Amino acid sequence: MTAIGFDEPGASDVLHPVTLPVPAPGPGEVLVKVAFAGVNRPDVLQRLGQYPPPPGASPIPGLEISGTVAALGDGVAGLVPGQAVCALVSGGGYAQYCLAKAGHCLPVPEGLPLAEAAALPETLFTVWHNVFERGYAREGETILVHGGTSGIGTMAIMLGRHFGLKVIVTCGSPEKCAQALEIGAAHAIDYKAADFVEEVAKITGGKGVDLVLDMVAGSYVPRNLKCLAMDGRHVTIAVQGGAKAEINMAVVMTRRYTLTGSTLRSRSDEFKTLLVQEIAANAWPIVESGHLRPVMDARFPLVEAAAAHARMEAGDHIGKIVLEV
Repeated sequence: MTAIGFDEPGASDVLHPVTLPVPAPGPGEVLVKVAFAGVNRPDVLQRLGQYPPPPGASPIPGLEISGTVAALGDGVAGLVPGQAVCALVSGGGYAQYCLAKAGHCLPVPEGLPLAEAAALPETLFTVWHNVFERGYAREGETILVHGGTSGIGTMAIMLGRHFGLKVIVTCGSPEKCAQALEIGAAHAIDYKAADFVEEVAKITGGKGVDLVLDMVAGSYVPRNLKCLAMDGRHVTIAVQGGAKAEINMAVVMTRRYTLTGSTLRSRSDEFKTLLVQEIAANAWPIVESGHLRPVMDARFPLVEAAAAHARMEAGDHIGKIVLEV
């Protein structure tokens, strides 16, 4: 099979096609004939040598796929060869065939294009876990999301709206703010033109937001805390602005803040299976009904993965980028 690999970490042009044997599914696994693979920021970090795959995972990039079941490993029930699925995987998505844990697959509903199905798992799983499970978001609350037009940001807007959240986002241009509002954000702040802390205070009448979904970290953390209402929750899912932050712990105590965060790739197979079950019960029906669809930016042929990474790193994309196999 053809896959996309790299010999040494570096710029996007280190990605190139390689020929590898088709893997065989082990117990509890399925072999998926990949139709599309989602492109995500962790793939870029892996290519840069900053996010190595966990032990036992494929060194090939790619954390989400859609396609059809090609073969079943021992003990797999509930899936059949030829069935359309999408899956969260620990690696290996940038290839013609990819192994997935059976418990990490979701059936692709009729009417959902496979390109869109491949763009769902990473963002949907991440937003669901961090906003609703770690962040305890509840109907009627207000959430601040940085990177409002990213894959995560657009999913947070749409999923938040479906569950009764008021979503405020930050974006890097007036055009992106307009796109975020069109997608469903209640408010969009151009962080290059205004101080988002001041803007959040105006929007909320000084109360602050109940939850911040933070992809920046670094110097943003103390500013995020200034945006939080009493008993607010701060959830970090990426550290694009730096891994270290200096905060006033007395403020955390007096305002009863909760600071948490997570990464998904390194979690156990058992945890991911439970997360899939939670999403299947609560969020997947919205996908099946057609009311939740990912915002799509661009698709590239598999062999042009380097160009897909270059587009992501340029920061001009709105929503999800996928590779077509």
